[in-house]
Amino acid sequence: MNQWTVRAHPLAEAELKALPGDMQARFLHISDLLEAFGPMKVGMPHIRPLEGKLWEMRMQGRDGIARAVYAAVQGRTLLVLHAFVKKTQATPRAAIETARKRLEDWRP
Repeated sequence: MNQWTVRAHPLAEAELKALPGDMQARFLHISDLLEAFGPMKVGMPHIRPLEGKLWEMRMQGRDGIARAVYAAVQGRTLLVLHAFVKKTQATPRAAIETARKRLEDWRP
């Protein structure tokens, strides 16, 4: 069985490192689930579709809620495009647009 890989866009890597430690740990846990089982077998409450090719990893910690927006690229690679601490009920349009722009500009 082909394994999935979770990679981070260089800009998203810095955003992930800026998240609180418990949210970073949650991100790693969800990434491990995605790599082990694939995105078709992992669902709520860990991930959910956003729009188009974009999906979000849902992290919750002592200090609030964070999201990591990702998309499937090149075979079985999931590319994390943007990570942020969520302050509103809905995922902000600016966060979706940031992820979409990074996906358009991304070259392996």
